[in-house]
Amino acid sequence: MNEHNKSMLQNVQVRERTLLKNVYLWMSAGLGLTALISYAVASSPALLRALMGNAFGLILVIAGQFALVFYLSARLDRMSQASAIGAFLAYSALNGVMLSSILIVYTGAVVSKAFIVSALMFASMSLYAMTTSRDLNRIGAYAGMGLWGLIIAMVLNMLFKSPAIDYIISVFGVILFLGLTAWDTQKIVAMNRQYGSELDEETYTKLSIIGALTLYLDFINLFLFVLRIFGRSNNR
Repeated sequence: MNEHNKSMLQNVQVRERTLLKNVYLWMSAGLGLTALISYAVASSPALLRALMGNAFGLILVIAGQFALVFYLSARLDRMSQASAIGAFLAYSALNGVMLSSILIVYTGAVVSKAFIVSALMFASMSLYAMTTSRDLNRIGAYAGMGLWGLIIAMVLNMLFKSPAIDYIISVFGVILFLGLTAWDTQKIVAMNRQYGSELDEETYTKLSIIGALTLYLDFINLFLFVLRIFGRSNNR
């Protein structure tokens, strides 16, 4: 480690700026990989059928996603930075497979519009979290309860298939993940400060990866709910 990096890691405020920059860079890399894989799978009917057209392939992709998220969340302190990076990129790739059907269900114009709006909203909430002096832990507590409520409502609406309820769920989902974006951004800042001046380069990289994964998940879910709203309006 050179002297510049060592000095940066020991300065909490300087490290905070570079950590957030790294988080957004890794998050962008994950989103880029997801988009690339989605396009590649959607462009190949044979590949799409093989991966998503049968129960075994679908279960394998979903199981792989859950396994990678659990692996990153539970074993971050014990894994190497190379393993953390590999797991994050593998998760992004698998998510690309899962989202490939979006490019078939929705038009490119709707997907692009939803992505731009989601990116603007995400950036606004993340910036708010970085600049506000308000403690957002209360938002996190409410968001946790709201997430369970959202999941239950989505499962129930699979039975009722109500367009009105689906629209309400989508709007609530957007609000929920905007709140989670702000809370998770502030959590990353708080994690950085907890280390004080004692943070090595490997831990710094792993913090960047887990932060990127957290915000990646917030953005993807925000995007999906915005897409549902725009797709519904487009169908009208």
